[in-house]
Amino acid sequence: MDRKQLTQALNVLSPLGDTLKARSMFGGFGLFVDDVMFAVLVDNGIALRSNTALLPNYLSLGMVPYCYQKKGFPVTTSYYLVPKATCEDIDQVLSLARVSLQHAKNDKLASVQKKKRLKDLPNMRLATERMLKKAGIVSVEQLQNVGASDAYNAIRISHDVEPKTQLLWALEGAIKGMHWSLISHERRKQLLERVSGSLTSA
Repeated sequence: MDRKQLTQALNVLSPLGDTLKARSMFGGFGLFVDDVMFAVLVDNGIALRSNTALLPNYLSLGMVPYCYQKKGFPVTTSYYLVPKATCEDIDQVLSLARVSLQHAKNDKLASVQKKKRLKDLPNMRLATERMLKKAGIVSVEQLQNVGASDAYNAIRISHDVEPKTQLLWALEGAIKGMHWSLISHERRKQLLERVSGSLTSA
């Protein structure tokens, strides 16, 4: 898929949200809304994220798993290709994609909530958990309520040090259930502004 085709596809899917973005992966382009991946754009169409609830409907529509080559070996993903005939119906594609996105968000939230200890979240280690607890943040739910920027500031105050900026990304990724490197540049800028703003007001 070339850039022109990618732009056209993003325009079609734009009703899914203002934060719709594409990143190169799986031999195509992964689609994200609010940093949640729900589909892959490939040369022969679009593949939607599946789970146990969605799979029966996907199979009834004739959708099959998307496979790509990695270092010469085939890799089967949990994303299912929408048939070409269905792709011609933009409204149906949008409807399927919207459901896939909602399930992806729900699955990510459920995954985060199942992790009862801070150290079990993405990007977290036992040392980070101890830092958070010293700062007064002792649970996953509390971290989610406080937010990455306030948690970062709490660590800075309680430890009387200037933590590395990557800790801010790590905290945001932990809350969102993703690796810190997937935090968008726009979101990183927002977090830095909040951290800087709190320093100025102090």
